[in-house]
Amino acid sequence: MSEQFDDWQRRIDAVWADADLDDQARIEAIDALADELGAEHPVALFERAGARDSAGHEVDAEPLYRAALAAGLDPRRRVRATIQLASTIRNLGKTEEALALLRDAYAAGADAELHDEASAFYALALASAGDPTRGLSIALQALAPHLTLYTRSVGAYARELVAPDEGSMP
Repeated sequence: MSEQFDDWQRRIDAVWADADLDDQARIEAIDALADELGAEHPVALFERAGARDSAGHEVDAEPLYRAALAAGLDPRRRVRATIQLASTIRNLGKTEEALALLRDAYAAGADAELHDEASAFYALALASAGDPTRGLSIALQALAPHLTLYTRSVGAYARELVAPDEGSMP
């Protein structure tokens, strides 16, 4: 990244970190910074989408996420945008499309960037789609490696939720 872009990103991060901004002020600040990159810049589109999404304006965020993904994002932002778009469209009732997006992110495997985050939103989408047991299994499998105790047990119980004959504890 260039020094100029690094400075821009620091300013974006500062807007996100500013707890004194209300939703509208955050949107306006993000939009002003996004204008510096240009209306069609993928990162600008992504940040605009996130500001609206965070403010509860999912209908406005959805096309911006789609445009950001179509315009080409770096790999980390691409995963973030996919997760955020999926969460947004789940909230808009497009559960099947959200599941498809999150299924792909989840299927990338535990070593993939933001896999735990993708797992969390995949679990939520599964619950919205009427499959909360599978969602719980995925959430527990993502959590298990982070536990200081009972990692093996929680992982086995999580698998047992969806495949009772395969996940039984010894």
